[in-house]
Amino acid sequence: MNLEQARHNMVEQQIRTWEVLDQDVLDLLYAVPREDFVPSAYRNIAFSDLEIPLGEGERMWPPKLEARVLQELAVQRSERVLEVGTGSGYLTALLAHRAAQVYTVEIRPALAEFGRANLARHGRSNVIAEVGDGAHGYPSWAPYDVIVLTGSTPLVPQSLLDSLAPGGRLFAVVGDAPAMAARIFACVAPGAIRTMDLFETVVAPLANCAQPSRFTF
Repeated sequence: MNLEQARHNMVEQQIRTWEVLDQDVLDLLYAVPREDFVPSAYRNIAFSDLEIPLGEGERMWPPKLEARVLQELAVQRSERVLEVGTGSGYLTALLAHRAAQVYTVEIRPALAEFGRANLARHGRSNVIAEVGDGAHGYPSWAPYDVIVLTGSTPLVPQSLLDSLAPGGRLFAVVGDAPAMAARIFACVAPGAIRTMDLFETVVAPLANCAQPSRFTF
């Protein structure tokens, strides 16, 4: 398999056509070797337009979703990022190339170790990876300039929104299957949040995600 040709095809045929045109993002996809972050059994499909199983019911996002999220968040070199759901560590590595510091938490210990090992091999020194549950917030290093939820949630809890610094952005896929929307929540002033829907998609739910109140009779 010609990895470089497969990587080029991924960028040109999948990612550019999904409205990802930020050259810095496109360059980063060449710089960070995606094939090093997938389970070895799936290395040959590392660049395919599909979700890759990671074990324990978790899946790696398709490349176009990772790239689009990175573009929409426009992470700056001075910013601090919280990622809820480390997974393979690939999106973590992409974020770390753009941010000052990335804090990433994964609730499943075996998956956390897989992601941590991938990140260590990649050599990023501005990532702190922990086993933990960030579905309702992770106050250890708050406030954050950027928060990324890598699983879907029916709603975004106020505790997570309260963790945003002024000017901060939170990305989440919100809703229940089959109707979900990729959405950015922007903190435009203390206590004031503006939302923007980006596109429709469906991803697996975040462990322990917030649930709406249900009426009982």
